[in-house]
Amino acid sequence: MYLTADAINLGALVAQVQSPRHGGIASFLGSVRDHQGGRSVLRLEYSAYDPMAEAECGRIVREAESQWDCVIALKHRTGTLQIGDVAVAIVAASAHRDEAFAACRYVIEEVKRRVPIWKREIFVDGTVEWVGAGAGGQRSSGGDHSVTSQSAES
Repeated sequence: MYLTADAINLGALVAQVQSPRHGGIASFLGSVRDHQGGRSVLRLEYSAYDPMAEAECGRIVREAESQWDCVIALKHRTGTLQIGDVAVAIVAASAHRDEAFAACRYVIEEVKRRVPIWKREIFVDGTVEWVGAGAGGQRSSGGDHSVTSQSAES
């Protein structure tokens, strides 16, 4: 399972990929920051189409493992996350660091591009914005990612 409502344990992911044949272990942690687009963020809420997200995460992991001689562990949070919480974690292990770094980078970029996970940003000023990710290609690697905007509930 790649999606979880629970806090992500980086040590557990490292343990999944660690072995005597892997000399390089690279990781990526994506955590909730306190700002977006010049505004203060209060919290984030992640939702996903679970069956499709799980399947797509599996495809991405298998692609990376076949392109580089590596093993990948991946977790992505769903639900409500507070500032500082880890939203996504990827650990790649390989015989050498170059492959581990490349595989880790590939996995996060493809997850952001292809996996149907949506982020609802709740701002301190009371506004809310949905950020689309995954299959619709709504996410890019920079700039304003807003899909729609509305007032926050009371």
